[in-house]
Amino acid sequence: MSYAYMFKYVIIGDTGVGKSCLLLQFTDDRFTTLHDLTIGVEFGARMISIDNKNIKLQIWDTAGQESFRSITRSYYRGAAGALLVYDITRRETFNHVNSWLEDAQQHSGSHMVFMLIGNKSDLEHRRAVKKEEGEAFARQHGMIFMETSAKTATNVKEAFLATARTIYKKILEGQLDLTSEGHGIKIGPSAGLHESALQRPLGSGDRLGCC
Repeated sequence: MSYAYMFKYVIIGDTGVGKSCLLLQFTDDRFTTLHDLTIGVEFGARMISIDNKNIKLQIWDTAGQESFRSITRSYYRGAAGALLVYDITRRETFNHVNSWLEDAQQHSGSHMVFMLIGNKSDLEHRRAVKKEEGEAFARQHGMIFMETSAKTATNVKEAFLATARTIYKKILEGQLDLTSEGHGIKIGPSAGLHESALQRPLGSGDRLGCC
């Protein structure tokens, strides 16, 4: 299927917070309790629709182990969105969120859209991080926030879509240079004239004013 845009995402966070399960639920609409530890990176993709435009999400699921941090950092560059995930039943994963955010900001451009996700909301009886804490952190750092459950699919699709809508809004407002692949956005074959004009560098024959 052709698309108007392709957005590149990276999913980051500690080991065992459910990053791979979120990706599997979003791309394949399924959940498995048996999932091998991610070694390096895994890849997934799905087509969505925003404003009647097909948008392809290209998603890189990264390993949470410290030994793979150098690999993870290479995927920050060229990503339009980052989903930073913690486990609401393990406080240490929330305590590490600030470190993950600083690392991502250091190795990516200021354009990147960040979504903070508190995963495993189905385990309310084991909650160790209040929802209000996640909301406060996201608000403080200009992030979008949602709690999700990869197991029940609660808010999983919504989290990926909300990130895409924010990126798309930035495109419409002219905040992103679509000629730079470093922004993690590619204009697809089904883009309209307006999108093509956004991508095309200004030439000598172009006029900015009325005369």
